[in-house]
This record gives sequence, C-alpha cells and structure tokens, in this order.
Amino acid sequence: MKGTVRVILTALVIFVLAGCATQINWQERVGVYTFDQAVRDYGPPIASATLTDHSIVADWMTQRGTIIATPGPPGPTFYGPGWRGWGGYYTPTYFPARFLRLHFGPDGKLKDWKEFSK
Repeated sequence: MKGTVRVILTALVIFVLAGCATQINWQERVGVYTFDQAVRDYGPPIASATLTDHSIVADWMTQRGTIIATPGPPGPTFYGPGWRGWGGYYTPTYFPARFLRLHFGPDGKLKDWKEFSK
C-alpha cells in the first residue's frame, strides 16, 4: 500500500512540475515576438483583423471547451408521465474553451496579449 501511494505522489509531483514548465511568460515576449513566429508556433489564427494603423489582432484557441458528465448517486428515473425504475443520473460539468489574443504593432512585434474563456 505504501509503495502505491509513493508512486502516485511521485507521478503527481512530476505532472505538476511539467505543467509549470510549459507556462509561457507573454509579458517578456512583448516587443520581441512576431506574428510570423506565432503562426509558426500555433498555426493560422482562428480570427484576425488588421487595424487602420496596420497593427494585427489575432485569436488562437488554446484549449477546446468540453463537457464532462460525472455519475451521481442512484435514484428514481422518470421518463415522460411516470416513474420508470431505479437508475443513476449524470451531472454535467462544463469547461469553457480557452483563447489567446495577441496584438501585434505595425512593426509586426507583440504589443499586447490577453487570455480569455468563452
């Protein structure tokens, strides 16, 4: 039992550290990162606009939205007008899609950034 707990805790620590290592510090990329680099890194944006000052605002989806259904405790099941038996139900949990909006100045370099959910 102790060996199993140790393996699970070790795996958890590795996953947490790996997650921290993949975070991007967008603030340190301001003034350096270019639109061409973003397209190479993330592919074409899902939406973009060129403003009158020739700057570009572009959005990338970084994580799809998903719904996870978790089973609830068993209980009565109703289909239509009356009781039909004893069964379980599911509780849906919605995780919204995540997006990255990058604003590149007329010089093509990153000017501003924002992460948001929909």
